[in-house]
Amino acid sequence: MTYPFGAVVGMDDMRLALLLNAVSPAVGGVLVRGEKGTAKSTTVRALAAVLPPVTVVAGCRFACDPAAPDPGCPDGPHSADDRAVTRPARLVELPVGASEDRLVGSLDLERALTEGVKSFEPGLLAAAHRGVLYVDEVNLLHDHLVDLLLDAAALGRAYVEREGVSVQHAARFLLVGTMNPEEGELRPQLLDRFGLTVEVAAPRDADLRAEVVRRRFAHDADPAGFAASWAADEAALAARIAEARERLPRVVLSDAALRQVTSVCAAFDVDGLRADLVTARAALAHAAWCGRAEVTEDDVRVAARLALPHRRRRNPFDAPGLDEDTLQQALEDSRPEDPPPDDDPTDPTDGPEGSGGADSPPPGSAPNPGEVSAPNPGGDDGAGHDGGPTTAPRGEGGGHTEAAPAPEKAAVAPDSPFRVQRLEVPGIGAGAAGRRSRARSERGRVVGSRRPEGPVTRLHLVDTVLAAAPHQRARGRSGAGLRVQREDLRQAALEGREGNLVLFVVDASGSMGARSRMAAVKGAVLSLLMDAYQRRDKVGLITFRGGDAELALPPTWSVEAAAARLTALPTGGRTPLAAGLLRAAETLRLERVRDPQRRPLLVVVTDGRATGARGGDHLGDARRAAGLLAAGGVASIVVDCESGPVRLGLAASLGAQLGGQTLRLEELGAEALSDVVRERRAA
Repeated sequence: MTYPFGAVVGMDDMRLALLLNAVSPAVGGVLVRGEKGTAKSTTVRALAAVLPPVTVVAGCRFACDPAAPDPGCPDGPHSADDRAVTRPARLVELPVGASEDRLVGSLDLERALTEGVKSFEPGLLAAAHRGVLYVDEVNLLHDHLVDLLLDAAALGRAYVEREGVSVQHAARFLLVGTMNPEEGELRPQLLDRFGLTVEVAAPRDADLRAEVVRRRFAHDADPAGFAASWAADEAALAARIAEARERLPRVVLSDAALRQVTSVCAAFDVDGLRADLVTARAALAHAAWCGRAEVTEDDVRVAARLALPHRRRRNPFDAPGLDEDTLQQALEDSRPEDPPPDDDPTDPTDGPEGSGGADSPPPGSAPNPGEVSAPNPGGDDGAGHDGGPTTAPRGEGGGHTEAAPAPEKAAVAPDSPFRVQRLEVPGIGAGAAGRRSRARSERGRVVGSRRPEGPVTRLHLVDTVLAAAPHQRARGRSGAGLRVQREDLRQAALEGREGNLVLFVVDASGSMGARSRMAAVKGAVLSLLMDAYQRRDKVGLITFRGGDAELALPPTWSVEAAAARLTALPTGGRTPLAAGLLRAAETLRLERVRDPQRRPLLVVVTDGRATGARGGDHLGDARRAAGLLAAGGVASIVVDCESGPVRLGLAASLGAQLGGQTLRLEELGAEALSDVVRERRAA
């Protein structure tokens, strides 16, 4: 039994965003970002139950509306005599591991070639037409699948093309994605494609939390009875959605309201014009939801709070947010000035009322109490949870740069990041789709063919013809044409790129502690983190200093968390290099069990020195630890941070022991590294 939508406690922004999209799917979908256990999935599933029912052509797999059937429907053409049925709006869930064929549908190539039958199997986009398409953990979905579903949501149609055969059908749905930012962010380009975004968090008020638990217990004890107690509220909500949908085409967006929309978008310096379009559509939907015939300033304010926060990101480490003061100022600046009354003979500059009138506040006065800036509802997740204000700027590092200093030396801020050359894992893998190392995948260039192990999804036409040609006489074919059987079919083998696990092992000891050098080191690692974000890698961070090594960040998709830990990293103490390498070996061993297909890339950032307690062979221990990693086949990169006129070459020696590549810190930049590669090839 579905949990009632109206019974969800709090989460006002999320519920409002979902309702506005239910009123106007043209808004473009909702992305819900928030910590785990905040009723994201429960609320989305409850939404479908309050959507108005839909009338469809009986037997149509694409949910065509009998009043206006899709002329290109693969199950059509439909006529006015076709039987119509009414059913509830569907909620279709897209699993993270879904394939492209599962999403958009596919042609049965085997039947097409062997029987001459063009058979199309609809995908989830067809099933979601006129309903809700829900993607949980959308940030973990392959990028090309996110592109496909966002394109379908924007165009209202899905396209399937296989070997020169094209099928298209209507696909208009309410798109909802949920994600936990700790597991990694969506690229800003994909964030921009979602119409609205909301941040959710569990309530901190004890009474609200108690009410959540109370209602959940009541639902679990008697789902039917709990649903019945909310039936009247759910029916009223469904009726209000239907009324708002009917009212929406008549809502007026005046020139003054449109100017407010564009002024707000310009004030926040968002890229492109999609923000203006989405904000205008959301304002229209909000006016219709509130029963108004014309968009007001309040509608624009609400729409901007939902449509703009995620569009202000300038680099991957920026947290979405919206400054309320800037929003209020933009709305005030766009208001038309009221002309003075025609019958007022008084010179506005004369007398005690000449400074602006009785209703005008004196210069420098405080704003109206009703216009006090509210807390940022979509601000930096790093603020507020520890009870203190955020003093670090958004952007590089994404965390607090004023963390309490370590006993040795306080943390230094990283230098500005730069573009780095792609570092790859040698060989060909078969991991999750990404942009770093070569891999066998479902997307990429064709490099050959193989016998299919299941249904043929990517036909290699030439090799199929070559396999069938020698058997034509035995199959009774003596003239034109080709008779193809199951054993002739060949699946295309594709080569693309995969994402890897990039494990950073960073030396934070005293030998690295010069402020200028540590700032450069942090800037280099931050650049590598940004590169890992863009290439869809999993990342981890190990630091070593003093007497031991620490797994500062277990492998995760959240490069923002890694950047925050890196920014706050203090330095000082001895250099337990062997401990850092052994901790890396143990971390990689555990990750092989959790994710065996994801190949690791170890990036060791150090000057190569190894020190510790007296009497130990610290360099020898480090070499033996490096040999252990090399024996395990771990691909490694050593970033040599040694500086000064006299260089010992210890980092290069470590790179040789690891069986990997050694790069000087200044060689990490894309242009500098390209020069180094050319010089080595010439030598």
